[in-house]
Amino acid sequence: MPENSDSSAEIELPALPATAWAVLGTLTFGEELSGYDIKTWADWSLNYFYWSPSFSQVYSELKRLEKHGYVRSRSTPGDTRRRRAYSITPEGLSALREWTRTAEVDRPTLKHSTLLHLWLGHLNEPENLKARVRKHIEQMVELRDGAATRAANSSDEPSWAFANMVMHWSRRHYEAEITMAEELLELIDSTAERYEHAAKQLGTGLPVPIDPGRWKDRTNRS
Repeated sequence: MPENSDSSAEIELPALPATAWAVLGTLTFGEELSGYDIKTWADWSLNYFYWSPSFSQVYSELKRLEKHGYVRSRSTPGDTRRRRAYSITPEGLSALREWTRTAEVDRPTLKHSTLLHLWLGHLNEPENLKARVRKHIEQMVELRDGAATRAANSSDEPSWAFANMVMHWSRRHYEAEITMAEELLELIDSTAERYEHAAKQLGTGLPVPIDPGRWKDRTNRS
């Protein structure tokens, strides 16, 4: 458990987006970071399981966090010019601890563009759909291998123990995504053949439902 933690104490947290807490979280690994460092850190780790904010979002959140007294900054020498380095304050650390304990467990947001194209597969050709799925698999292989590299590179740093655990989870997640995508690839031809048996409207070629509006029946939506 974190030192000096008091699970009974309640802190009233400001209404900050999750991205702000994620940015603040990058400052809890014992290093003072610039906005550029935070973006690099996010690309290196957060990008594999959550989302990597843009530079503008990083600096916007840092400004907001500093306003709340959760981070402090100072001007430090850089390679070519001075830079502003950020560190977490005791107030910021207490607030972030409270957020990790009390924030709602949100349902993960799935916005799967490949599945959206497959959902509309009746408007496309099987070969085109398969090409899209193969491209998706290539992307997932890249992410899987990236997460595996991050997991290997973080195994010798005790302060990254939980980050290492998440990187291993991310690798397995993308491996599972590859397996499911390969299964979809094998199903496209038989699915297209099944669709061909549907009655079609004259002119548009769109299907004629056997039972129109069935999706409105609550018994079919449970």
